Amino acid sequence: MEKLPFTAESVLRALSYVDDPDLKKDIVSLNMVQDLHVSGNEVSFRLVLTTPACPLKEVLTRACENAIRQFIGDQVSVQIKVDAEVTGRKPTAVLPQVKNIVAIASGKGGVGKSTVAVNLALALAHEGARVGLLDADIYGPSVPTMLGIKGQRPPVVELEAGLRMKPIPVAGISALSIGLLIEDAQAVVWRGPMVSSALRQLVSDCDWGELDYLIVDLPPGTGDIHLTLVQTVPLSGAVIVTTPQEVALADARKAAAMFRIKPISVPILGVVENMSFFAPPELPGRRYYLFGKGGGKKLADEFQVPLLAEIPMVEQLRELEDEGNLPDGSLPEDLRRAFAELAGEVARQIAMQNALLRQTVESEVS
Repeated sequence: MEKLPFTAESVLRALSYVDDPDLKKDIVSLNMVQDLHVSGNEVSFRLVLTTPACPLKEVLTRACENAIRQFIGDQVSVQIKVDAEVTGRKPTAVLPQVKNIVAIASGKGGVGKSTVAVNLALALAHEGARVGLLDADIYGPSVPTMLGIKGQRPPVVELEAGLRMKPIPVAGISALSIGLLIEDAQAVVWRGPMVSSALRQLVSDCDWGELDYLIVDLPPGTGDIHLTLVQTVPLSGAVIVTTPQEVALADARKAAAMFRIKPISVPILGVVENMSFFAPPELPGRRYYLFGKGGGKKLADEFQVPLLAEIPMVEQLRELEDEGNLPDGSLPEDLRRAFAELAGEVARQIAMQNALLRQTVESEVS
């Protein structure tokens, strides 16, 4: 094949043969190639991804290098700086600076929904995203314990719009929970309207600032809080958390089905199977499926969505949560890797949903 001359135009032509595997378009037309410079035998540019947690960053980087060398020549020195610009839905009056709001839901309690929400938020922040975490489990808030911020009170600031709470900064995320506003032993005995009002205040009466992702830890089941959330803010998607056993799956189906109801119509980003298996540290490679096997995959296939992650049971995770030491980064390696992969998959699904929504809007305008 005849090589192209070494110019900025030919480099862009070469890169136009590199497709984003998820968005199904070439990276040049997607405006992912920016600040391109050619000097001597060197070309440099920024590869702007849709999220800092993109699991395909290395794949795309290698594809860019290979395309330039294939179409122009091996003598070219390629310098690629990987950046990210998180895509989001159209800004709303309630949370204009928040690009994506993600609900973490489950059909029943005790499946590790809050564990997934907290560790997903921490993993996204670790990749460089701006992340908020809202504990919307009004009746059983557990986020303050897991993050080690029990007893702290959100500060109140005066802005042009009036008095606003500020979330608590911890380990790179901004966290807010009803558990920070009431005493530990105080029972929340509220009727539906009071619960809905409390949620709206946590969302709209807080100065969240600029966020790429706001992770919302919902209570188990389907009820007032879920309906209030979807009526208050536009959700980018929902993640369904379950364990493999049939009892949990039966309730998780109801939670997933709720998001598919036409008045709600929230995209389901995928399923997380928590407590998938137990692997004793003294028996590496051995797995015990205490709650059954394959339940999360079964649910994901049923709703035709991805199985985002299978999170193992690890005793150290429970200890870190109970002691409030999750933010210190001492997760066991297998768990750290599992939550990092989960963060990448969730960010990937959000980017795909945003691209699909943008194409739909453009089509309707046309």
